[in-house]
Amino acid sequence: MNQEVITVQNLTKRYNNATRNAVDDISFNVNKGDFFAFLGPNGAGKTTTISILTTTLGKTSGEVKIAGFDIEKEAKKAREKVGIIFQQPSLDLQLSAEENIRFHACLYGMYSYRPTFRLMPAAYKNRVMELAEIVGLKDALFKPIKKLSGGMQRKFEIVRSLMHTPAILFLDEPTAGLDALSRRNLWDYINNMRRENGTTVFLTTHYIDECEHVDKVCIINNGKIAINGSPDEMKQSLLKQELILDADDRRQLIDELSDKGMFLKIEEHIVVPFQGFTAQEMIAQLKTKLTVLKIQEPTLEDAYIEYIKTSGGKVG
Repeated sequence: MNQEVITVQNLTKRYNNATRNAVDDISFNVNKGDFFAFLGPNGAGKTTTISILTTTLGKTSGEVKIAGFDIEKEAKKAREKVGIIFQQPSLDLQLSAEENIRFHACLYGMYSYRPTFRLMPAAYKNRVMELAEIVGLKDALFKPIKKLSGGMQRKFEIVRSLMHTPAILFLDEPTAGLDALSRRNLWDYINNMRRENGTTVFLTTHYIDECEHVDKVCIINNGKIAINGSPDEMKQSLLKQELILDADDRRQLIDELSDKGMFLKIEEHIVVPFQGFTAQEMIAQLKTKLTVLKIQEPTLEDAYIEYIKTSGGKVG
């Protein structure tokens, strides 16, 4: 039986003097070990929801439980179960990268505080070095944060959030500012952590391709849950597979498709959505010699953009 580690029931948030709810009576759950993507256009309520779930913002009404702990009555216990990579930078610029990490680890009760890295236990030092290696910043570990680039600061926020191997990892635009290699290394590490430790990942991102293989996608728009299901369910509900065709005698191919009642649109090539036929069945009906033949599978990004377009929102 799936164990729910995030439970949200009728959650509402209205800011002071606002004319409408930023989050409007939403409900959803996330199971232990799931990779859960929370998407929506700018201003849809994503960051407000994550802020409430991570106990950094109070709710107006509703119930939220993290790892079984009520975030209002048992906030400290809930926080102990989570790691957070915030969208906005949260490092102390006056400290070195390692000092930021050390204070975080000690506040979580992982280690007793020592005034220098050298005096910290071997387990701490090995963990810091392991994570710094993953994001490619071992050489910058002892430099002041204020002297590092924004991308490098982002990487150290990631190291800090992963130090205590959290049961639930909240990622709010985690790879913003990272180069392609660092993005891949980070996701490789997070996926390994999920497999080895059963870590639950709650993600918001503008890189929709990062959600292609998640367990569940939830779209919030205008403060309400619009879609909640697997990536395949979302793609099937919004888009269809398409056959990409062309021929030297394009006019003949268009006439043939039209005669057979196949809806088509003309772009760079002729696009024919699947309409109750398999690709083989569709091709078998055609006599025109084809010069282009491809099956186009919709991506999650295609489906997301289609939803935003049809709902009148803006991609963001």
